[in-house]
Amino acid sequence: MCNMTLEETSGDSSSERSNFFPCRMESAAKALEEVLSSALPQGCITVGVYEAAKSLNADPDNVVLCLLATDEEHEEDVALQIHFTLIQAFCCENDINILRVSNMRRLAEILGGVKPGGEPMDLHCVLVTNPQSSLGKDPALSKVNRFCKDSRCLDQWVPVINLPDR
Repeated sequence: MCNMTLEETSGDSSSERSNFFPCRMESAAKALEEVLSSALPQGCITVGVYEAAKSLNADPDNVVLCLLATDEEHEEDVALQIHFTLIQAFCCENDINILRVSNMRRLAEILGGVKPGGEPMDLHCVLVTNPQSSLGKDPALSKVNRFCKDSRCLDQWVPVINLPDR
């Protein structure tokens, strides 16, 4: 729940957003990279729309973050957009933070990009699950969660983060 006073919400909100978000978005993008990099070796990443749906159905309380990613090739894919809508609804219903991620190439670099056997991964949906170790107390995850919460306060229910190229 976002507690903002009338004074905080009045004024030119578009200029406030433009001043507020670029720096926060860059910081959140770096934090997201840290979260993914630390979760991957712990086996706390689920990749793929179908695999994510199975994981969400089996144990939604274990999911701490949902990433939905698109590229130019799949931007108009109606079936994928329907999957995204259903996943978003499920995540909202279960209080799971959601981010749209642009730059799938960078996401593939962070996550390794290929399954064992050389097959490319379906990176359209990536879940970060809660490990038994300290990822739940990870400051990078806290920063990403804070970015999601702040975005919701500004009526951006599924904020977009652009992962910068390296």
